[in-house]
Amino acid sequence: MSEHISSQFNIELENVRTAVMQMGGMVEKQLTDTLNALLGMQGAELKPVIESDSVINGMEVKIDEECQLIIARRQPAAGDLRLVLTVSRVIVDLERIGDEIKKAALKAHELIDHSRAVASDFYDFNRMCGQTIPMLRRALDAFARIDTSALLELIEADKQLDHDYRSSTRSRVTYMMEDPRTISTSIDLMFMNKAIERVGDHAVNIAEHVVYLAKGIDVRHTSVEVVKEALSDKK
Repeated sequence: MSEHISSQFNIELENVRTAVMQMGGMVEKQLTDTLNALLGMQGAELKPVIESDSVINGMEVKIDEECQLIIARRQPAAGDLRLVLTVSRVIVDLERIGDEIKKAALKAHELIDHSRAVASDFYDFNRMCGQTIPMLRRALDAFARIDTSALLELIEADKQLDHDYRSSTRSRVTYMMEDPRTISTSIDLMFMNKAIERVGDHAVNIAEHVVYLAKGIDVRHTSVEVVKEALSDKK
């Protein structure tokens, strides 16, 4: 590969990396704006969150097309190929995070707009949302710096998020049993809580993709012990 072509190739790789971070920034803003809207019980502020999902979808398509062009034109090998494949995987998780946030925002907007919920009803969602924002931020930082250590941190954070989700579900079921009039609202709130729990899962996925990028090892669907071994310097 000539020096000119090599230089252009590096620019293309850096461009897709930058595009991923821009997409991640938009998704993080979606999440933060959702939390702020619910803390202030401002249903109208959820509309931009919902509408921004189409922009995020468009970014996924554009970045994916750029990755396909890089593969077709440059036929990257080894680490460069892993970077392109990692980008393709990360943007799928970011797009799905956007979908989950949109789902939660739509439900929240409906609940607030029709006066079917009060501020305290969103307590569990807001608390879990506050947990997922740093998780997403850590995952994006790991991608930017190719930091494999983030995975174990995020696995532990996700365990806590899962625990809190299960606890909130048990509480909501109790409310429904004690007062059947709360069933409709409780179901919608549980739907929102499940959506935010899935955001945590996708943050973990992104960190797993970073391990693949750094080490060429696929640690998806494996145990924590396997992950620790993969991240060990031992051969």
